[in-house]
Amino acid sequence: MGLQGSPQAGSHWATSWAEGRAAAQTCGGKRGGSGRAVAMETLLWQVETLPGLLAVSRSGQVRDWDPPTVDRALQWGRYFQQLHGRFRAQPRLRAALGQRLRRRRQGPPLGFGHLGRCPELLGLALLGNRALPPAACHRLLRSLLLPPRGQATPGPCSLGLLARRRAAVQLLLLPPSSAPTRPGEPEPPLRTEAQLLLSRLQEDEEEQGLAGVLGQLPGPRVYRVLAALLLEQAGDDAGREGARPAAAVLSWLIGDLGRFSDFCRLLPGSLLVALSARYPQLGTPYLHLLISWGSRLRYDPLRGQWASSRCPSEDELSWEELRERFSCFMRGPAPLREAALASLKNLKTQDGDFEVCGLSVWTDLLLEMEAPLEREDRTLER
Repeated sequence: MGLQGSPQAGSHWATSWAEGRAAAQTCGGKRGGSGRAVAMETLLWQVETLPGLLAVSRSGQVRDWDPPTVDRALQWGRYFQQLHGRFRAQPRLRAALGQRLRRRRQGPPLGFGHLGRCPELLGLALLGNRALPPAACHRLLRSLLLPPRGQATPGPCSLGLLARRRAAVQLLLLPPSSAPTRPGEPEPPLRTEAQLLLSRLQEDEEEQGLAGVLGQLPGPRVYRVLAALLLEQAGDDAGREGARPAAAVLSWLIGDLGRFSDFCRLLPGSLLVALSARYPQLGTPYLHLLISWGSRLRYDPLRGQWASSRCPSEDELSWEELRERFSCFMRGPAPLREAALASLKNLKTQDGDFEVCGLSVWTDLLLEMEAPLEREDRTLER
């Protein structure tokens, strides 16, 4: 998308912006009829150009920008921010503008909430674009720090947001750190991604719903980021507004068996037990999933061990991995340990309550799990 023929184009900018302000006033008022319909269509057309403006700001086309072009782009950013403030309390207009934004498939998906952050999004895109000429970059910095007369001075929150997100982008480009982290804590890059995702979920909740946002995220790394988000949110008071995304994330994960299976397969057992300890609604489905995986193992008498079925699939675990995941339950909090032991004992009884190895996977698992506990009890008795 070039600069010509769009609202951010130089020759058409002043007229389009003036028409837009008039259209916003008409749509925000109480007048009806054809005038309001035309004004609404003008607004929708202008909002639809925002993804293109952001895409151009990230591209090499900005090498042709001069300071006045930067001024026009930032002017549009502030205009879109004003639209957000004007229509955020009007559900029908907010939904129409959000739907029009999502029609354009340029860059990351946008929603109505992004209009309110348009100056920051635009500034972040331009600050990270090395193709922006020095003169235009100087004008950008000056405009962010010293806005034109009559415009509100950007508060430290906006500039701090730009700085944090720019630093986060740089951090996520670095190779993973080899520094050890405490058990149950995500690595710093994952924590940063989780915090950025949390911010977006909270912003887009009104319009798309959290499930809509999560459905647009790529896998499989997204599952590690979601686990980090859940760990971050676990310390929040359940009544706080910030804890709401955690409940939505859990509902999104558990609500689809294939998605939940992928989530559990990707994460280590120790992390899943840590999450289950903080979110009781996660522990039971995870335990049921382990039981489902275990029921597909078959005993190989020639090798004397449990093995995958004759037609192994991605949705299976080896005996070694299944044993390790149940061991994580044994090392976890007492309620999780007792729940896992109770399930294994019940399954052993259903299989015939054998005490001989190789007849029931649950007997063998139970023997593996109880042996360390018995050694621990004997140690305590001494």
